[in-house]
Amino acid sequence: MATTAPAGTMITGVDIFGPATTDAKRLVAFYRDVLGMKTTSGEEADGAEFELSDGTTFGVWQPRENPWAGKGYTALFAVGDINAAVEQFRANGATLGDPFETPVCFMAFGTDPDGNDFGIHQRKKS
Repeated sequence: MATTAPAGTMITGVDIFGPATTDAKRLVAFYRDVLGMKTTSGEEADGAEFELSDGTTFGVWQPRENPWAGKGYTALFAVGDINAAVEQFRANGATLGDPFETPVCFMAFGTDPDGNDFGIHQRKKS
């Protein structure tokens, strides 16, 4: 395992957490209309984000590739450079998919040794 992390590969926090779904509109409506949460990223066909009062972001998304639902919540760990981070983490032994772009971020998903899902996440600069 590397002892010095290349620039942009250090995990700096959790950018977002939340569940995946096979029906984004239904799940967004639940958190918005039933629990009273306000969307902050706009509602897209594949999900929405809700920024909580403490600054934490909760998101609901419908993955375009390999959609799943009901597996629980996933943390998306913040990095400065998605491509460098994925390359470094793979070199360290992580199982990660290729990075992909959404309107607001770049993401790559993987699993830990116990089969739990996680994501590497880079927010786009506003």
